[in-house]
Amino acid sequence: MNNKVSYTYMVLRYVHDVTTGEFVNVGVAMHAPDARFVGALCRNTYGRLNKVFPGVNADHFKSLMRHIQAQFERFGERLSEELPLHRSNSVEDFARTVLPADDSSLQWSPAGSGRTSDPSATLEKLFDRMVMRYEDRSARERRGEEDVWRHFKRTLEARQLLRYFEPHTIAVPDDELEFKHTWKNGVLHCLEPVSFDLATPESIHDKAHRWLGRINSISTSHERFRLYFLVGAPQDESLGRAYERAISILGKAPVEKAFFAESEAEQLARLVASEVEGHERATMQ
Repeated sequence: MNNKVSYTYMVLRYVHDVTTGEFVNVGVAMHAPDARFVGALCRNTYGRLNKVFPGVNADHFKSLMRHIQAQFERFGERLSEELPLHRSNSVEDFARTVLPADDSSLQWSPAGSGRTSDPSATLEKLFDRMVMRYEDRSARERRGEEDVWRHFKRTLEARQLLRYFEPHTIAVPDDELEFKHTWKNGVLHCLEPVSFDLATPESIHDKAHRWLGRINSISTSHERFRLYFLVGAPQDESLGRAYERAISILGKAPVEKAFFAESEAEQLARLVASEVEGHERATMQ
């Protein structure tokens, strides 16, 4: 996206005591109408919150954060696919739908605004600046496959490509493997997020071998498929060498494959868009 578009955002606050007004930022929601983008990122840890306000129910808090983020993801999917949805020029309508204004502990800040050429990247920057800035690095939870997929998903959403994907299972006589994000244009294209944000070199190494075994097991399928590994690197920079070895191990899989790091999400979206457009042109001829 080359041209800048306007956006609005709101910060989600946990207000422990409405009398004193003390709060901790726990999430950010953002809407860029011209890019048909709406999304939110919420804290998945409660360490700092518990330090400031002891006694917070961890399970309840995390469940709320997942619910709010999931609601915004559904809005984003509907908006990007241009399905019926009330039009809004502000993030506030979405925010109030998910979490109405009341006297609960979770409160939205007044809206801010700006301009961006990349709404997904801007949302992440706002989240880092507004929410995670003072977080103890060691307290950050490790990211799983859903977190890695969410990163790529936002870029695909912006190009209205999510509607082309559906789950598909590749089967051989003695095994099968389901891929949640696939599309077909003669060849089955399978997007598979894999997080290597683990604690030790051994766990990274073992996970790569498990995936290699799974792919080897279905590699004799008569169905032609191309596998796109969407890989999440470890947050711990000291595990960089183990991460490189894991990619090398996955590279031994005897199938058509490609690797995309999170920094290459836009490249993946361009590739998918090109494949989809080419297929549609061929279909129309």
